[in-house]
Amino acid sequence: MSDAGPILVTGGLGFIGSHIVEGLLAQGTAVRIIDSVHPGAHATSPPRPDGVEVVIGDVRDPDAVASAAKGVRAVCHQAAMVGLGVDLGDLPEYVSHNALGTAVLLRALAHAHFRGRLVLASSMVVYGEGAYACAIHGRVRPAPRSPADLGAGRFEPLCPACAASLQPELVDEGEPPDPRNVYAATKVHQEHLCTVFARETGSSLVSLRYHNVYGPRMPRDTPYAGVASIFRSAIEGGRAPRVFEDGGQRRDFVHVRDVARANVVALTDGAPGVFNIASGEAHTVGEMAAELCRSFGGGLVPDVTGEFRLGDVRHIVASAERARRDLGFAASVRFAEGMREFAHAPLR
Repeated sequence: MSDAGPILVTGGLGFIGSHIVEGLLAQGTAVRIIDSVHPGAHATSPPRPDGVEVVIGDVRDPDAVASAAKGVRAVCHQAAMVGLGVDLGDLPEYVSHNALGTAVLLRALAHAHFRGRLVLASSMVVYGEGAYACAIHGRVRPAPRSPADLGAGRFEPLCPACAASLQPELVDEGEPPDPRNVYAATKVHQEHLCTVFARETGSSLVSLRYHNVYGPRMPRDTPYAGVASIFRSAIEGGRAPRVFEDGGQRRDFVHVRDVARANVVALTDGAPGVFNIASGEAHTVGEMAAELCRSFGGGLVPDVTGEFRLGDVRHIVASAERARRDLGFAASVRFAEGMREFAHAPLR
């Protein structure tokens, strides 16, 4: 890859994007940002890093994107609507920001004769439910959980062949996509669009499937924030974090500094491909809420409500082996350390 020209970071003023920009600047890399400063992510105008060209514009705006794409040597595509949102009324916005925005960006890169490294912020949501094994039928893919089962407190998915209990296993990048909410469907679409673009242009594509990212600068008090931010905002406001289901949902919580480092590696080194970006540690949502309460102080304990959302999945924990082997990335921030910091870290 040529060293001429800056690296473009879409959404570079946002939660993850701003950490990526810091990592690139620390290496002496020239950076250009395009960010719409969407009110869903920015209640106030975010700070702009020194020495960085910032284009305030939407990735759906052909003129703004064409300007931002000129002469770049690599692209880190972070701009997106995230989270499950409020309800199906959000569907057009998710498709517009994530799918159409990516299409407009890729068209601008094609017109600019871009042939460099493209790094896409994808997500573990593309897998749907995680990997499971049945003692009788081996590796299976359970069907989406029914409202009747969830309402009765039957949260664990069962074997689709014999209805036996299942053992959660690690998800690797070879699992087929099975999106189970609108956001997930748009992330799969982003991956497919970028794959087509890379094949037709000869560009080099890295799709990073983030697991549950948390850390400083998460947006607060918004339905589009991650569960860690929602819990942290509640605790800071003197309210017990409300934990859905029974709190036993298993996830991989990965610190934003590790995610940023993975992007920097993917932009400047490492093999193309699809990679889980995860800590390699499984923890439950209930554990995370309890750790935040302990770290913040004040005597709050999580409120396990039994409520549920149909778009949620029960367990999804990643295999981080491919990223370690082929990308040269391994997370360094451990769960307890990261949660202690996050309990007092500044939010947006």
